[in-house]
Amino acid sequence: MKQGRTLMELGKELQRQRRNRQDFLADTRTLEVETNSYGSTLHLSLEGKTYGFGIGELAHQQIAARLNIPFRYYQKMQNEAPDLLDRNVNTWLEQKPERRMIRVLDGKVRAFLSDRYRRLDNLELCAAVLPVIQEMQGAQIESCEVTPTHLYLKVVNRRVKAEVRVGDVVQAGFVVSNSEVGLGSLRVEPLVFRLVCKNGLICKDLAQKKYHVGRQVNASDDSAYELYSEATLAQDDKAFFMKVQDVVRAAVDESKFMLTVNKMREATKIPLKQEPVKAVELLADKFQLTENERGDILRQLFMQGDNSRYGLVNAVTAASKIAKTYERATDLERIGGEILALPVPRNMLPPPTVATYQSLPEYQTISA
Repeated sequence: MKQGRTLMELGKELQRQRRNRQDFLADTRTLEVETNSYGSTLHLSLEGKTYGFGIGELAHQQIAARLNIPFRYYQKMQNEAPDLLDRNVNTWLEQKPERRMIRVLDGKVRAFLSDRYRRLDNLELCAAVLPVIQEMQGAQIESCEVTPTHLYLKVVNRRVKAEVRVGDVVQAGFVVSNSEVGLGSLRVEPLVFRLVCKNGLICKDLAQKKYHVGRQVNASDDSAYELYSEATLAQDDKAFFMKVQDVVRAAVDESKFMLTVNKMREATKIPLKQEPVKAVELLADKFQLTENERGDILRQLFMQGDNSRYGLVNAVTAASKIAKTYERATDLERIGGEILALPVPRNMLPPPTVATYQSLPEYQTISA
């Protein structure tokens, strides 16, 4: 499992971000984009004054998507005809007015979101779940990080464990993740931690999720105004975070853990359909892996000498530890879970019995 910050470093960074962030609710007619060789600036008119903020890459993508401008064309204008980009964006901001939430960090626009976007912020989330994790016997945070797009808390419970093979011990855990910039829901996902190599595997199909959708913020005019962090402490958000605490308390479910362990045991008996190089090529095509990732997975597969589905899963999760970013490492841990969840080949299915075809539980959505 790739290591990020220490818990103390994470806390300091979240507090720093809280001090340096701003959120605005703005009519798009109060916005104007200006681009030059140094990048793009979003100008926002607020109470008779105009403020300028740089625009981050994700915010550019969200602006393009909202205005129905193909992003490759958007980038072409950005690089080759910045005046044309500004005319396009500003025309559509003016002609199709709506209210948008503008999230700013360190003087740069990090997200361009719906006015119904519900801020479930990382600092409040940590304040809600860390005390619960500390109360859980045997639980500890194995890895944590805050990236430009997500917060991750990866927790392992040392008391809940099983063997896949003799001496190959795995432990139960879970991942709490959240995005403040519109890239997915707040999630609690089961995690399996393999002791022999300290790899993590995320079972995203058993995740519990909460989407960032709330009520429209009431406004009686077309002006822009700043949203303050106190708004996140409304009673309904307090109630929501209490539900999140309950989900975290129940996150290490032994029955679901054993379902995954049994899938891992089953995977040890499923040989790869192709020789390793071809198997990794097919994997790379299916999951859009980079050349470096393909090479890392193939090396891990050869080093382990296990040409089973279980070996391929472990090769992917081992490669996650040397991924370029924490974000991508987590993606690879989820890909490992997807490989494990693939159907068993027909020729390996046992005779049909009631027990054989018990279905896996579906993920539950946390209601607000």
